[in-house]
Amino acid sequence: MWRFITAPFRFLWAAVDGTRRVLANLLLLIFLLIIVAAWWAGRTPPLPAKAALVVAPVGRLVEAATPPSPSDLLAGGRGVAEVQLDDVLQTIRRAKADSRIQMLVIAPERLGPSSVSKLAAIRDEIASFKESGKPVYAYAGRFNQSQYYLASAADQVFMAPDGYALVQGLAAYNTFYKRALDQLGVKVHVFRAGKYKSFVEPYTREGMSEENRAMTQGLLDSVWANLKADLSSTRQLPEEAIDTYVNDYRSQLAAAGGDPAKMAVDGGLVDRLLDSNEWEAFLAEQLGRNADGDLPLVGMEAYLGDTRHWFPREGAGIAVLTLQGAIVDGDGPPGTVGGAAVSQMLHELRDNDGIKAVVLRIDSPGGSAFAAEQIRVAVEGVRAAGKPVVASMSSVAASGGYWIATGADEVWAYPMTLTGSIGVFGLFPDISEPLDALGIDVDGVRTAPLAGALDPRRPLSDDARDALQLSVEHTYTQFIQRVSKARKMSISEADALGQGRVWTGAEAKARGLVDQLGGLDQAVAAAARLANVSDYHRVEASEPLPLRLQLLKEFLPDARASSGVAPWVSRVMQEADQLLNWNDPANLYAHCLCEPL
Repeated sequence: MWRFITAPFRFLWAAVDGTRRVLANLLLLIFLLIIVAAWWAGRTPPLPAKAALVVAPVGRLVEAATPPSPSDLLAGGRGVAEVQLDDVLQTIRRAKADSRIQMLVIAPERLGPSSVSKLAAIRDEIASFKESGKPVYAYAGRFNQSQYYLASAADQVFMAPDGYALVQGLAAYNTFYKRALDQLGVKVHVFRAGKYKSFVEPYTREGMSEENRAMTQGLLDSVWANLKADLSSTRQLPEEAIDTYVNDYRSQLAAAGGDPAKMAVDGGLVDRLLDSNEWEAFLAEQLGRNADGDLPLVGMEAYLGDTRHWFPREGAGIAVLTLQGAIVDGDGPPGTVGGAAVSQMLHELRDNDGIKAVVLRIDSPGGSAFAAEQIRVAVEGVRAAGKPVVASMSSVAASGGYWIATGADEVWAYPMTLTGSIGVFGLFPDISEPLDALGIDVDGVRTAPLAGALDPRRPLSDDARDALQLSVEHTYTQFIQRVSKARKMSISEADALGQGRVWTGAEAKARGLVDQLGGLDQAVAAAARLANVSDYHRVEASEPLPLRLQLLKEFLPDARASSGVAPWVSRVMQEADQLLNWNDPANLYAHCLCEPL
């Protein structure tokens, strides 16, 4: 009887369950078909027997691609367009020895904001490529300064007849918020150690301090001298001619009849003016065409895919761990250096028998002092396990970035890296006046003088103020002690090089803060040398994306996100976003205001 009564329900469940199974199988089949289709579409076609390698970076140069946020992916993009520096270097390096590659073409017109040090690394690789005897050509409709600096490494530089080469020197301007904060009644209490520690100035001043102005001007002059010398060398122009082009732009343009393209040719920055059709004809003359009548050109991504089998993973593993972005407490959001996350990665590398040494590739202006020390301690743990650690500085490795580097056996930097900024600060906002103006009162009780003292709704007490300043001075003393021990110098010598002052890599080496000048490859070789291994391969150490982000990244369209706002608005938005990442448990920061030049 019971079976008779429940029969309809059992039949309904069987139908539902069967439908569920069919749908699940269909979804699985669709998923597999998508994977197969993606693999098929992503196959690298065979390279022609004779081809030109086209280096056309799209977006800003970075050490490691910033993981996209779910909102980026769901909005149809993958975040800001980026290209990894090492991909560009590896592409050019492999092409040098590849008989199929007849020439190198530099197309920098879509290159985004990039530091001089990263561009200089690519220029060095181009110079090495030239040793093969293969020609290098550069072409763009127009050049900004970064794009031209890269293009100028070529044997010949071509530009469109209606283009321009905007070489204008270097500048550093910051936004200062003091008057706005004063009008709002917001008080910002500043605690710092180091007279050059300028990060707090935007919140406490209406303009640069004399110390900051002198330091920044010195940095600009030093980097510009290097950049100008590079342009002079590759373009075979006297530096005075570059000075004239930059400093007397209006007169030079008037002499060229207001034609910036002619001005660039007259000034020796560009060899010939070619429109896009003439440029294609030039390449056809140099390369010929394939059976379909197309130019035999190959891009970076396709070339890297075609040559990925060239370097089998043999020998000892030298791990490269990239630390890019602000240093924050905990795991940290994408694009930051989380103290807990990086420490865990270092512990795993320490315990991995296949890893014989570690290279820290640092591209960070600093951040949380607590997180920087947490990472430094983890670095010492790797060394204590018998594995050497080398710090390789990219465009910026300052303040907290340098703090981390003090844990390494050796420190390498580019000549134009910005480093040092050995100093500490703390900031505390007091919004009690704006709240009072709005008629909002704050009242309560406490059991001790410092209980509830760090509440921005209430004025900062004298006890809390003194405690914060003492903490800053103590942390600075720790920083100086770390530098003194790591660089084998006295406390007074370390303090003289500290005080928050920023140095270029070349200046830092001359003062004993850096061991050697060179890039990532040299740092990896140094790590292998310290580990006493001659047969080795690089291992890229990074945190994998969560599975949900991996799936979104693979299967959503790649439409590069663009904010469409003015650069200065974007800059202010970035500064505001940066403040949200300040989460040091003691509110103490080793952070540099410096940006890559």
